Amino acid sequence: MKNQFKVAAFAAMCLITSVLSSCSKDDDNSNPDNTTKGTSVKVATNATFGKILTDSLGKSLYFFSLDANGSSGCTGDCIAAWPVFYKEHLTIDTSLTSADFGTITRADGSKQTTYKGWPLYYYVGDTKAGDVTGEAVGKIWFLAKPDYTVMLANQQLTGNDGVKYNSQLQPGTEVTQFITDAYGRTLYAFANDKSNTNVYTKADFSNNATWPIYELDSIKSIPSILDKASFAKITVFGRTQLTYKGWPLYYFGPDQQTRGNTKGVSVPTPGVWPYVGLNTTAAPLP
Repeated sequence: MKNQFKVAAFAAMCLITSVLSSCSKDDDNSNPDNTTKGTSVKVATNATFGKILTDSLGKSLYFFSLDANGSSGCTGDCIAAWPVFYKEHLTIDTSLTSADFGTITRADGSKQTTYKGWPLYYYVGDTKAGDVTGEAVGKIWFLAKPDYTVMLANQQLTGNDGVKYNSQLQPGTEVTQFITDAYGRTLYAFANDKSNTNVYTKADFSNNATWPIYELDSIKSIPSILDKASFAKITVFGRTQLTYKGWPLYYFGPDQQTRGNTKGVSVPTPGVWPYVGLNTTAAPLP
């Protein structure tokens, strides 16, 4: 599984070689909004995927799950297939929050606009406004949406002990896919919990700082490769917690709400507080 997600990104680029041959850095289609003053980020409604972010011309914008730590993992040939979106001065829909937008400096010194910490991209396979052909490409590219309840990250797991872990939570180097919140912050399950039953959190929430529950008002959008029916809400001493396949979801306090941190996977030993993802099995019945 090593690097399979990076390979998939480049494989997707190769599938559209004929389209790429007409694109270059000097072609407005490679980054149509980079040279136009007053470019806005808009919210459009897609019949299949709901609310999505677009540029001022209606071209769809995307997240890359390898960017969970906030930096861009799409470089070199990848950028030919997934051009960077950047605008120094944004005007945005009134439904969006300006604080959710930012700018990063890429490894090559160029700039890229971010939304909720996710660098934004176009997909060269989208040839007109409203196209959404980049959704779920390689299971690592997803439409940028303003209302994700969870997102997916693909990166190396590194525990609180500083050890790198593979997808089996054994010491090893591997890019693993796992579920985060909308801001790329890792979510965990507790091995002792039962289906839709939180057995960890105390009634006075005195241990909530160590493993805070993932609280939310409602379940909205999720990446299309996940089954929305796998998510539910439970009430924990008056608060609402999200569950996935029956597993109540938590943050890890020492991750410090920092996107991309996965310190909880080793605490107190690997497997007690595992990450969750597509291959997570359903929580056992109480």
